[in-house]
Amino acid sequence: MIGRWILSNPDAARRTGIFLVLGLMTLSLYGMGISSAWIGHLLPATSGWLTANPAMGRFVAAVMIPLIAAANWKALRQLPRRQQIAGVWLELFALLMLFFYSFDLSFAFIAKKIGFLISQGVVTTLYISAISIVIATIIALAGAIAKLSKNGVIYGFATFYTSLFRGLPLLMQIYIIYLGLPQVGYVISAVPAGILALSLCYGAYMTEIFRAGIESIPRGQTEGATALGLSPNQTMALVILPQAMRVIIPPTGNQFIAMLKDSSLVSVVGVWEIMYLARTQGQTEFRHIEMLITASMIYWILSIGLEFLQARIEERFGRYNIR
Repeated sequence: MIGRWILSNPDAARRTGIFLVLGLMTLSLYGMGISSAWIGHLLPATSGWLTANPAMGRFVAAVMIPLIAAANWKALRQLPRRQQIAGVWLELFALLMLFFYSFDLSFAFIAKKIGFLISQGVVTTLYISAISIVIATIIALAGAIAKLSKNGVIYGFATFYTSLFRGLPLLMQIYIIYLGLPQVGYVISAVPAGILALSLCYGAYMTEIFRAGIESIPRGQTEGATALGLSPNQTMALVILPQAMRVIIPPTGNQFIAMLKDSSLVSVVGVWEIMYLARTQGQTEFRHIEMLITASMIYWILSIGLEFLQARIEERFGRYNIR
């Protein structure tokens, strides 16, 4: 019966469907605690009823939200796995954008400032992070080998270094390097100070990651390489490390992403990276939340890029299987 009515009255069915969708959206937003006044900006045709009937709106929303969630779950489960993932991402991203939209943002201000934020802040952030990542990796590899050494002096240096730089907050390390080194005659500018602090801090954390990865390789691999006439350096570079990378890369990738975000701490010494520019540009017109949200989205996009690169590297080293 309903099907025949839809076929015979397509325009009325379309209008009814739109009304139901808007009604469900309104009730969902209202049930999540969004005020009817704000809903009026997005869905003016349906917010008046909520203003006049707040109690009924909350009751209907409490009933409809679980039903909408269940129907959405059922609909997503009908899709192939890739489309399920894409659907979940799109829905959650839409909710996130809706949450940001509720802040009454000035998109004109964001459009005016985002170019400078990207051209200056992103370049500086990537520059600091890339150099710090390279130096931290070198430090971590040297520290891991030192912690595996039977030489007590070398082992002592390595353990003291990892204990110190893992035990101090990164912000304190930045201040000590930037303000402390000039006290002993080594004047250092803000950018090198930030790079040095990030490298030493994350090098200490990554030292343990590299050590665990190297120790995960069976001793038989080393003995076999020695039997073939390989030197210790050749054994490490050609046999141990390629296999250990399967264990090292996932947690190291997490450290790289964390370093990218922690590079925002160098803003305390005046480095013009993303967070510093977001704060200063937002102060010009008291639009702090616009710049902070924009900076957050930029950090997220950069993190997604690192996640993609990490996945490709994991795939590259995944072919080294331990036997």
